[in-house]
Amino acid sequence: MTKKEINKQAKEPRIGRVTKGNVFKDIGFTDTEAAILSMRVDIAVELEKFIKRKKMTQAQAAAFFGVTQPRISNILKKNLDGFTIDFLVRMISKAGKLPRVSFRRSQAAA
Repeated sequence: MTKKEINKQAKEPRIGRVTKGNVFKDIGFTDTEAAILSMRVDIAVELEKFIKRKKMTQAQAAAFFGVTQPRISNILKKNLDGFTIDFLVRMISKAGKLPRVSFRRSQAAA
């Protein structure tokens, strides 16, 4: 799903709703889509923390991770279109971190 589609769904009024723990699920994505989007954002947040902690410029971060500066810019802006979980995991592993996945039963399986 594109950032434009996510933003469109996010703008729909949801007054008085309490989150169920995954904002993407709350705005109407399937369990699978919500999990993937959430993982991508979680990894991007960790990448941003690493870059800030190391006080890297976008150009320095691009050289460190072996990507282009515009890719770093997109990650920092959470514009994650075109970033797979696999790609993001490879990047965060270069920062010395490996994500962990916890499994929960989906509502469909319950």
